[in-house]
Amino acid sequence: MSRSPSFAVKQELSLKTDLESLQQWVVAFCIIRFDLEQGQLIEECYPPGSLSNEEELDVAFSSFPDSVSQNQNRSSIHDCIFFFRIQRRKSSEQRNVNSSEIVEIDDKEVSSNSMKDKVINRRKIRNDTKQLKYLYGYVFNRQRHDERLRRGGEQKSVVILSHNPYSSVFRPLLQIMGPLYFDLGKKALEHIAAYVSMWPAPVPGKHMELPIGNALLKVSLPPAHSLSFEIGMFEESASAMAPFLPNNQSIPQGLFHDSDIFGTFRSILLQLWLLWELLLIGEPILIIGPTPPQCCEAVASLVSLVAPLPCSIDFRPYFTIHDPDFKHLNSLREGDTFPPMILGVTNLFFLKALRNIPHIVSVGSPALNSNQVPFASRSAGRIHGRPEGFGLQQLSLKKFSPSSLLSAVKLRRDGPLCLMTEHKEAVWSTYVATTKPDTSILNRLIDAGMLPRVEESMSVVNNEILRRHFLELTTNFLAPFGPYFRATTPSEGSLPFIDPPPLPPFDADEFLANLSARGVGKFLSKRMKSNWLDLYKRFLKGPNFMPWFQRRLTVAEQEQHRLWRQARMKADIKLLISKMPELEVVDYFNAIERHLLGEIQRGMESFVEGFHCLGLFMLNYNVVSFRIGFVLKIFEDLHIMSQVCPEDEITERNGN
Repeated sequence: MSRSPSFAVKQELSLKTDLESLQQWVVAFCIIRFDLEQGQLIEECYPPGSLSNEEELDVAFSSFPDSVSQNQNRSSIHDCIFFFRIQRRKSSEQRNVNSSEIVEIDDKEVSSNSMKDKVINRRKIRNDTKQLKYLYGYVFNRQRHDERLRRGGEQKSVVILSHNPYSSVFRPLLQIMGPLYFDLGKKALEHIAAYVSMWPAPVPGKHMELPIGNALLKVSLPPAHSLSFEIGMFEESASAMAPFLPNNQSIPQGLFHDSDIFGTFRSILLQLWLLWELLLIGEPILIIGPTPPQCCEAVASLVSLVAPLPCSIDFRPYFTIHDPDFKHLNSLREGDTFPPMILGVTNLFFLKALRNIPHIVSVGSPALNSNQVPFASRSAGRIHGRPEGFGLQQLSLKKFSPSSLLSAVKLRRDGPLCLMTEHKEAVWSTYVATTKPDTSILNRLIDAGMLPRVEESMSVVNNEILRRHFLELTTNFLAPFGPYFRATTPSEGSLPFIDPPPLPPFDADEFLANLSARGVGKFLSKRMKSNWLDLYKRFLKGPNFMPWFQRRLTVAEQEQHRLWRQARMKADIKLLISKMPELEVVDYFNAIERHLLGEIQRGMESFVEGFHCLGLFMLNYNVVSFRIGFVLKIFEDLHIMSQVCPEDEITERNGN
C-alpha cells in the first residue's frame, strides 16, 4: 500500500456517493458501540437499510473482541484490526446490487485497449439469498481506557461490510477510515463512501490503484477462480486455473495472499504440511488464538495454503457464541460428524462446547500486544527474541531431543484443555499426514531476531518461500486431473462447423486405478509416503473436490468452445467444400445455419446485458461487435455453400 501520512479530502471533487457503484465493493459501513446496559448497538449504518434486523445483530456481536486489552494504563488507547465472515440471514431488497456475475473477457476477442475492456462485468441479477450466502466484516476496534469513564473505559468498532474477501483492500482502507472516524465522526463515512464509489469495478487477479482522498491504495485482488460460487457465475480463462503453475508469480493465486503464514505458525512450522492436508480434504479445524487478529490471521493463512484450489468449506476467521450457527454446533453429540468448517476463536469455552471437532490448533502468544496496531507491520503472532539462523537444526532436529519429546508427549496427554491454564502453540490431531515436511524449504527460512524493521522484511521473504512451496505442492497434487480438462481443436483440413467432442468423463475408480499404475510423479513421490493414494481417495470424497472439478470442467468447455469458434472464423469454406461430396455440403449447410442462429441469439443477449449495466456498456458493446463480425463471417460462408448446394435438397432438409 502507498499512501500519504495523513488523509485529506480533495476539495475540488464533488463528494456524492453513487450507491450502485459503491455496492461493487462495499455493502455498508457501520459504527458499533458497546453500551454497558444494552450491549452492542449499531450507531450508524451507511447506506441506511443495507442489513436486515437479524444481520445487524450478527454484525454487532461479531465486531468486538471477547475480552478487553490487558495493558490498561491510566489513560490509553488500544486499536486492533480483524475480520469475520457470517451467513446472510436475508437478501436485502433495497436498490443495492445484491448479486453479481463476473465475466472475464479474453483480450484476444476484445480489441479495445480501454480499461473497461479488461474490467469485470458485474451485472445485477435476481435477489437470491443462496447466491450471496456470506458477508465479510472488516473491523477497526478501539478500546479506550480512562478511569474517569464508567467501568474505566469504552469500546467502539468501525466496520466495513462486503460480499468480497478483499482483505488486501479493506485492511489498509481501515487504517485510514478507523482513525478518521474518531476524528471527524459520521462525516468520515460519507467521505470514504464517496471515494469508494468512484473506484473502477474490481478486477480479480489484477493489480489496482485505488485513490482515497490524497492517499493511494496499491492492491492486488485474488483471482476469479478463487472466489466462491456465492459471489456469482464465472467465465474464466483456462490458463488462470490449476492444475497448471501460473506464468506470472506476482499475481495472487488464491484468497488472503497477503496473510502472514510464517509469523502465525512460526512455532509450529513442522505442522504446516499436516494442516495443508487437513485443508485439502476438508476436515473441520478449530483455531484458538489469544486475540481476534491472531486467530483471524491463522484462518486466513490456512485458507491461503491450498491455493490455487478454492476453499469450498465454510471458514469463520472470528467466531463467537452469538453466531446463529453456534447453537447447532453445540448440540452435536458424541459420535456425530462435525461439519467441514474452519473456526477461529478466542473464547476458551469452545474447547468444552465443541468437543466433537477432531483437529485443534493453538496459535499466537498472549504476551504480544497484538491488539495494538502499528499497521505498517504484519508481525502479529510472531515470537521475538529467537536466536539468528532459522535452519533445520532448530526446526526439525530439536523436535527429537529428549526434553522436546517429553514435552510433546505431555502436551498430547493433557490435550487441548491444558490451554485453560496456560496458552501454548500446538496442534492436537489424530490424523497422520502423508506429506513429509520439506526440510529444504525450512532451511531457507530466515530469522531476523529482534529488529522489527529487519524482521518485517525477512517475514515477507519467508512468506514468499512458504507460499510458493505450497502453491507448487497443490498444483502438482492437482496435475493428474489435467487430462479431463484438455480442450481439443478441429483437425487440419476438417470443417469446424460440427459440435466439438465432449471432454473425457470422470470416473473416480478408473482415475485412482490409472494413477496407482503410473505413479504420482517425481515432485510428490519425494515428498509423500507410500500411502499417497489414500490422500487422493480422501480428496475425492471431501467437500473441496467436486466444486473445483465441476468449475474447472466448465472453464475447459468454455475454452474448447472458444477454440472452435476461432477455427470457424479462420475456415476457408471455398477450399473445404471443393473436396466434399454433395450430401456433405447439404449437411454442413444446416450445421452452419444452426451456428448462425445461435450466434445471433448470443449477440442479442450481450446487447441486452449492456443496457442492464450502463456503466460498462462499452464492454458489452465490444463483445457484441466481435459477435457481429463472427455472424457476418458465417453469413458469408452460408451464402457460398448455398451456391453449391442444390436448392431442392436444402428445402427438403429444412422441411424435415
